[in-house]
Amino acid sequence: MLDPETQKETVFDQMTAQTSISDNVLLFEEAYGMTKALLGGKGHGLVEMTHAGLPVPPGITITTKVCNQYYKNNQRFPVDLMPMVMEKMKAIEERTGKKFGKSLLVSVRSGAPLSMPGMMDTILNLGLNDEVLEYMIASTRNERFAYDAYRRFIQMYGKIVEHIEGKEFEDLIEKKKQERGIRQDVELTVDDLRDLVTVFKSLFTERTGKEFPSDPEDQLKSAIEAVLLSWNGKRAIEYRRFYKIDDSMGTAVSIVAMVFGNFGDSSGSGVGFTRNPSTGEKKLYSEFLVNAQGEDVVSGARTPLSIEEIHERFPDLYAQLLKIAERLEKHYFDMQDFEFTVEMGKLWMLQTRTGKRSAQAAVNIAMDFVKEELISREQAILRVEPSQLDQLLHKHIDPSAKFTPVVRGIAASPGAAIGKAVFDTNRAAELGKKGEKIILIRRETAPEDIHGMIASEGVLTQRGGKTCHAAVVARGMGKPAVVGAEQLLILDNQATTGSTIIREGDIITIDGGTGDVILGAVRLVDAEISRDLETFLSWADAIKTNGVWANADTPTMVANALKFGAEGFGLVRTERMFNAKERLPFVQRLILSDSTEERKNWLNKLGVFQTQDFYEIFIAANGRPVVIRLLDLPQHEFLHAPASPDLAEPIKKKLPSLKEDNPMLGHRGSRLGMTWPEIYEMQTQAIWNAKIRAEAEAVKVRAEIMLPLIVHVNEMSRLRAIIEKIAPNVPIGTMIETPRAALTAGEIAGSADFFSFGTNDLTQMTFGVSRDDAEGKFLVKYVEDKVLPYNPFETIDKEGVGRLMKLAVEEGRKANPRLEIGICGEAGGDPESIEFFVNEVGVNYTSCSPFRVPIARLASAHAALKGRSASKDKTYHSTL
Repeated sequence: MLDPETQKETVFDQMTAQTSISDNVLLFEEAYGMTKALLGGKGHGLVEMTHAGLPVPPGITITTKVCNQYYKNNQRFPVDLMPMVMEKMKAIEERTGKKFGKSLLVSVRSGAPLSMPGMMDTILNLGLNDEVLEYMIASTRNERFAYDAYRRFIQMYGKIVEHIEGKEFEDLIEKKKQERGIRQDVELTVDDLRDLVTVFKSLFTERTGKEFPSDPEDQLKSAIEAVLLSWNGKRAIEYRRFYKIDDSMGTAVSIVAMVFGNFGDSSGSGVGFTRNPSTGEKKLYSEFLVNAQGEDVVSGARTPLSIEEIHERFPDLYAQLLKIAERLEKHYFDMQDFEFTVEMGKLWMLQTRTGKRSAQAAVNIAMDFVKEELISREQAILRVEPSQLDQLLHKHIDPSAKFTPVVRGIAASPGAAIGKAVFDTNRAAELGKKGEKIILIRRETAPEDIHGMIASEGVLTQRGGKTCHAAVVARGMGKPAVVGAEQLLILDNQATTGSTIIREGDIITIDGGTGDVILGAVRLVDAEISRDLETFLSWADAIKTNGVWANADTPTMVANALKFGAEGFGLVRTERMFNAKERLPFVQRLILSDSTEERKNWLNKLGVFQTQDFYEIFIAANGRPVVIRLLDLPQHEFLHAPASPDLAEPIKKKLPSLKEDNPMLGHRGSRLGMTWPEIYEMQTQAIWNAKIRAEAEAVKVRAEIMLPLIVHVNEMSRLRAIIEKIAPNVPIGTMIETPRAALTAGEIAGSADFFSFGTNDLTQMTFGVSRDDAEGKFLVKYVEDKVLPYNPFETIDKEGVGRLMKLAVEEGRKANPRLEIGICGEAGGDPESIEFFVNEVGVNYTSCSPFRVPIARLASAHAALKGRSASKDKTYHSTL
C-alpha cells in the first residue's frame, strides 16, 4: 500500500491535457524537493543522495507525468522529449568530462513510485557501438572490460527493446563456456567475449531483420520507450495485481552516467540493506561481486561475497558502507535497500529505497526504531502492512520431526512449504491456478518468473544469494525461499545432487529459515504469536477504535481465536453442530417427521447436544460476547447420505418434496424458523440452559442471538417474540445479507439490538452471482480485463455493496440509536475492507476467522490512524 502522500500525488495532474516536457526532464540537482510520485522511487533516492553529497553519478530523471502522457496519447513518443534529454546530457558531459557517443555511457532505469523490484526494465552500457568500443579499448587499455560491456549491452538491448528471448543469449554464453570447459562468466577471455559480441549481433539481426543500432541517440530513445512500455509489461501487471498497486501511477525513467564494476579485481557491484531484511537485526547486510555489474548480483548467476567476507577482504569498503547505511537510516527513518558499484576502488551509490522485508523483520525494525526514538508508536504501526502478518502465522517444520536434508542452500525467506516440484514457470502458474501446491525450482529466477512465483508455495534456486531476485521477491510476498543451493544441478526438468534426483511432480519440503531441502513431506506445525509480536499488536490495540472478534464454531476455535487476541465472537454457526456424526440420525428423523409433536421429540434429543455445545463455548469465551446464529442451512443439505440403513428408503421418498431449483434462495434461514418455529425454540432454550449452567459456575456469559436471512420486519418481530419468551434480556439481532434487508433497515432496526453484515451473501445477492460459480467461471477474467477492479468476495465492493451497508447503518441507527453494528463475513479480515468498515460504515466490531485476527487488529489500527489523519512520517530533512 502507498503512504498517503504518495497515493495523493499519484492522482496529481497526470490527467492534464498537456505535460510540459521542460518541467519533467530534470537533472538530479534540479529535482530536489519533488516527490516519489513524480520522480519514482529510484529517481527520488538518487536525487536525495545527490543533494546530500553522497557519491552518486550524475544523471537525469524523466518524471512519471511523461509516462502517463505517453499512455494517454496512445503510446506516441513525445516529439519534444529527446531534444530536452539531449540538452540535459550536455550537463552530464560537463560533469564527467566525457562525451556521449564516444566515452560516456549511460544506464536507463525504470522507477515506479512504489517499489516493484525487478518488474520493469533497465539497460546498462548504453551508447556503445563499434567505434566507441575501439575508443574504450584505447583509453582504458582493458580490452576484456570493453568487450564484456559491449556483449552485455547487446544482450540487454536485444532482450528489452526488441523482445528477443533472453534465454537465447544465455544459451550462447553457456555454449561458449562448455567449449572452454569453464563454469563462470568471469573466466571468459577477451577472445571469448569478442566471439560473443559477433554471435550476439548475428542473433539480433536474425531475430529483428536489421543491424544492431549504432547511433547512441537512437539507442537512448528506444531504451526510454522500452522502459515506459515495461510499465504495462506482463510481469509488472502481475506484480501490481498481487500487491493491489494502482495502475495509473506510471514509471519515471532515470538516465545515469555509467560507472563500471566489471573493470577488474579492484571493481565490483553490490547490494545492501541497512538491517537484516529477514530478521530485522540491526546489522549491515550486504553482498558484493568482484568484477561484476549490478545485474550479476541481482540475477543470482554468481554467488556473491557475504558482508563478513567484504569486511575481511575490503575493509575500507566495509567502513564506507557502514557510514552510508547509518546516514541513510537517519535520513529516511526506515531500513533502506541500496545498490552500489566500486569502479577501480571508488564507491558509487546507485540506488536507495525502503527495503522489502519479511514480516518478522518489519515488526522488529519498527519496534527498534521506536526504541531508538526515531519514530513514534503510531508511525511504527503504519510501517507494518497488516497483510504481512500472515507470514508470521505460516507453518514451520515440527522441531521433533526427524529428516535428512538432501541439500542445504541459503535461508532467504522464512517459513516452510510442501509441494510438488515444478521446474517451468508457466507450468507452475498453470498448476497453481488449479489449486495444486507446488514448489518452483529454477537455476535462478528472473522478473519473467513472477507469475510462477505468485502461484507457488515456495521457491528453490540453484544460484543466488540473500539479495538475489528470488530472495527479495519471495520475502516481499511472504513465501518461503531457499536460494544458492549450489550442490543441485538443475537440467531437463529435474534436479540432481549426488545420487538423489528430484523429478517434476515429486513432493519436497523447503525450510526458508534454515535452507534445508527435504525429499518428501515433513510434518509442519502452526506458528504462534511471539512475545515481540504480541507487544507490537498491543500498541495497535491501544490505537484502534473498533472491536476485533472472531468467527468460531467450536471451543477449540474459540481458544485459538483468544490466543490470537480476539475480543469476542461475532459468528458462531450452528449448522456444523447438526452435522456431527452422532447427531445426524436425529436431524434426519426430525426432517422426516410428519407432525409438530414428532419433530419436538427429536428436537428434545438434539437440545441436549446443543446445550452442551453452547456451554463449552461460553466456558471457553470466558465472559466475552458470543453471537450465536440460529440454524440457516437448507434441509436437503442434511440428507446427502442416510445416517443408518433404516433411513435410506424414507429419505428417498422425502427428497422429491424437499427439492428446490435454487436451495440457497429457498427454504432456509429465518424462513425455516417461521415455518418450523420449534427449531428456533429448541436452540434458544439450549442457549438459555447453557447460560444458566455456566453462570452457576461463576462464568460470565454474554450471549447474543442472531437471526439469519431476515428480509422483512415481520420476520424479525415475530421471531424475536418467540425468543424473548424463552431467553429474556438476551440481545437479539439479525445478519444483513440481502439488498432488501439493507434497504428496509430502518424498519427492521426497531426490532433488533444489532446488525451484523454477512458480506459473502450480501455480495452474492447484490451482484446476482454465485460465488463458487463466479470465481470458477468468469470472475478471474473480469479482474484481469479490469471489468472489475478486484474480486468483490475478497475486498468489499464499496460503490455497490458498501453503499447498501452505509444506507442500512444510517437508517438503522436513525430508528435505533443504540443499534450495534458488526461484520461477520470474510471481508472482516481484509485490511482494505476494514478501513472502509471503520471509517465509512462506522462499525462497532469486525469478526473474521481466528487466524486472521492479528491481521484485523493491525488493520483496525491503520484504519483509525488514517481516519483521523494523525500520523505522518517525519518530514525528510538534510541529515545525510
